[in-house]
Amino acid sequence: MTDTKISRQDLEDRFRSVQNDLTGKVEEKKQPAIVAGAAGGLLLLIVMYFLGRRSGRKRSAIVSIRRV
Repeated sequence: MTDTKISRQDLEDRFRSVQNDLTGKVEEKKQPAIVAGAAGGLLLLIVMYFLGRRSGRKRSAIVSIRRV
């Protein structure tokens, strides 16, 4: 083993480097993730609307009015 000591400055530099790398990657992925989430939410909303509309049509009664 070697007797090299790791200083506080070495650790701080390394952590700062890792943090900057991760921050850059997150910023690159953030915009597409927001767009994909919004598109998925809109698609889910449309599907739920049509499923509710279909079930409403199945349960609704047809009422006929006759004149006496």
